[in-house]
Amino acid sequence: MTRTATTDDVAAILAIEQACFGAAAWTTGLALAEVVGDRHVVLLSDDGEAYGAISVSGDVADLDRIAVVPEARGRGLARDLLDILIDRARDLGAERMLLEVAADNAVAKGLYESAGFDTISTRKGYYAGGVDAFVMELAIQEWR
Repeated sequence: MTRTATTDDVAAILAIEQACFGAAAWTTGLALAEVVGDRHVVLLSDDGEAYGAISVSGDVADLDRIAVVPEARGRGLARDLLDILIDRARDLGAERMLLEVAADNAVAKGLYESAGFDTISTRKGYYAGGVDAFVMELAIQEWR
């Protein structure tokens, strides 16, 4: 399952980041800021193969990251993390969740759509190499 990450988990989060994002991985400072932030939730899978992070401001939660190391993909870790993060966002008073996903990441987009997210806009050239980002939204109060 998953647990709330602590500062002791930053190295594990950075290892997942490196495995998933390479040069675009979060820095130590970014990972630490997520873990210690007042309105942030960072979950780490018990096996250390996946993590997810949200930040909540007012009635909006932002899905900051879901990452699963390549060899652990396809086991439902991302979906489990997403479901728990949505519940935690609701607990923190969020009414909707927003995220950006690369237009060429069909697997992630499919995950978010299966959870009820809708594409609400496109950010042209948002990612490195000029890849567009789809901005997606979920009405948390209507979820499940």
